[in-house]
Amino acid sequence: MRAALTSLATLIWAAVSVAAASSQPDAPRLADGHPDLNGTWDNGSGIDFLHPEHLQGGSVCVAGCEPPPAPTAQRTAARARPAPNFPRYRPQFLAKVKSLSDHQLKTDGVLHCRSPGVPRIGPPDKIVERPGQVVFLYDDVSGSFWRIIPTDGRAHRTDVEDSSMGDGVGHWEGDTLVVDGTHFTDDTWLTDNGAFHTNQMHVIERFKRVGDTLEWQATVDDPTVLLAPWKTNLRVAKLTTEELVEPTPCIDKDISHVVDNTHHDNPR
Repeated sequence: MRAALTSLATLIWAAVSVAAASSQPDAPRLADGHPDLNGTWDNGSGIDFLHPEHLQGGSVCVAGCEPPPAPTAQRTAARARPAPNFPRYRPQFLAKVKSLSDHQLKTDGVLHCRSPGVPRIGPPDKIVERPGQVVFLYDDVSGSFWRIIPTDGRAHRTDVEDSSMGDGVGHWEGDTLVVDGTHFTDDTWLTDNGAFHTNQMHVIERFKRVGDTLEWQATVDDPTVLLAPWKTNLRVAKLTTEELVEPTPCIDKDISHVVDNTHHDNPR
C-alpha cells in the first residue's frame, strides 16, 4: 500500500511539474529561429545593496550602523540574499582570499570605479541580438560596460589583449545561448568577498529566455587556484519597458576618508 501511494504521489508531482512548465509562455523567436533575447532586463544590479539609515541630527549611516535598525517586513525583503556560494580555493591561497576580503575597501576594484569583470557583473541590463552577434550592455555600480559576442561560429581571437570582460564567443545549444569567455585580466574578483582569479580563468555563461524572464548562470574554471570549477547562483532578470539612460559617472572621492575596514555585504 505504501509503495502504491509513493508511486501515485510521484505521478501527481510529475503531472504538476509538466503543467507548470507548460504554463510558461513560449519565448518569442527571431527570423533565424533562435529565441529573441532583445530588450532591457531588470537584473537587480547597481547599488541596491546599500540601505542608508537616517540618524538623529541629519546624518546618514551607510554601513555598520549601530544600533542596528529594527527589522520590518519591507527591510527584510530588501536585504534578502541568495544562499552563500563561494569558490573552493586550494589551501595555499586561502590566506590571500581572506586578506583581500578583510581589506576590501582598499583592494576591491569596483569600489575604485573599475570594472567588476566577468562573471561578477552578472547578466546584462540590455541585449541587442542580431544575426551573427549579440551585444551586451551593462549599467553597474562602477559604471557602464559593454561586450560584443559573435555567434557566427568563429573561434576566439588570437590578437586580443586580456581585459576585465574577456574575449567571448557564443553559440546556441537548443534554446540556450552559451558564451565561452577567455583572455581575462587577473585584477577582478569572482564575488564581492576577495574571490580572486588568474588570467587563465575560463568562463562559460548560459542565457535562456523563459517567457518574460532571462535566466543566467556562469561556470568558472581556474584550476591554478580553484579546487574545482565554480558555478554562480542562478540569476533571473525580468523584461522591463524602462530604457537605459546615461549613468552618473563613477568618481572615486570617498576611499581616502575611510578610517576602518568596514565591509559591504553585496554577495553576488
